[in-house]
Amino acid sequence: MTIADAPAVRDFYKAVVGWQTEDVDMEGYSDYVMKMPASGNGVAGICHARGSNADLPPGWLIYIVVADVENSAAACEANGGKIIVGPRGLAGGRFCVIEDPGGSVAALYQPKSG
Repeated sequence: MTIADAPAVRDFYKAVVGWQTEDVDMEGYSDYVMKMPASGNGVAGICHARGSNADLPPGWLIYIVVADVENSAAACEANGGKIIVGPRGLAGGRFCVIEDPGGSVAALYQPKSG
């Protein structure tokens, strides 16, 4: 999720669903990994609407795994979609954020191979 008041939303989900948090240094501020209390596994992220996230609409962002993020981004544009955030590195892989022809936003994620 990308939102203007990330700490307030972080605290909301900590209180409502019991998630724990881990700060992620963004060079001057922190975004947050939300974790399951029992396992410590990350299940969501809450990010400030700053920097490369400034143009993302507020709301949860699903990640769809693809074989090749650059090819999928090109196919998005060729089929009437838009690239909101171009392909770049992210946590062991590459991702981009797209908008489909209906206006819905999703991320495409290519895990690092082998």
